[in-house]
Amino acid sequence: MIRVALVDDQPLFRGGIAMILESQPDVDVVAQESSALNLADLVKTASPDVILMDVRMPGIDGITATRQLIADFGAAAPKVLVLTTFDVDEAAARAIQAGASGFVLKDAQPEFLLASVRAVADGSQVVAASATRQLFERHGSRNADPGPEYDTLTAREREILVRAASGLSNAEIASAEFLSEATVKTHVSRILAKLSLRDRVQLVVYAYEHGLV
Repeated sequence: MIRVALVDDQPLFRGGIAMILESQPDVDVVAQESSALNLADLVKTASPDVILMDVRMPGIDGITATRQLIADFGAAAPKVLVLTTFDVDEAAARAIQAGASGFVLKDAQPEFLLASVRAVADGSQVVAASATRQLFERHGSRNADPGPEYDTLTAREREILVRAASGLSNAEIASAEFLSEATVKTHVSRILAKLSLRDRVQLVVYAYEHGLV
């Protein structure tokens, strides 16, 4: 079962999303909140795997809440999927920088929402790398060269990092690098661990911010 918590200040919207999620045999809505003020307590008591959170809320917005969640729980933090009204939104870009695993439009089809929740719970990427890159081209910022963590990557891992950040799937990377998909998956996992990144969305952010793509 995928344990999901909903954090949105619009009761009707929140209730509708809960109905969609609860209709699935593999999804359980374990908590609903109208604000992120008590998000840490929610995580401790409900233990969600995924938090669906509005990026714009009064009080504590979804960006601040995501950043605090990562600070409080580190690698044990639930995955965050932010809800936004706009497909290219500065707030969505900032939420991804803060540690969110992607974003979903509020007017998305139920099937896409469900697929996104399942993908995030599985540790996969929800937002296409090209879309993430587009966000940062418009709203992000490039920082200095990578730090010492980048030096821990092998030459092959650096190649795979750039290919993954450019939007290639594991199958496409495997074909380009003459490797098996299983080997590519192992390399990507090692890259994420060495760079202390949560998922492939964060990998795209890292590569863009440090001028690797």
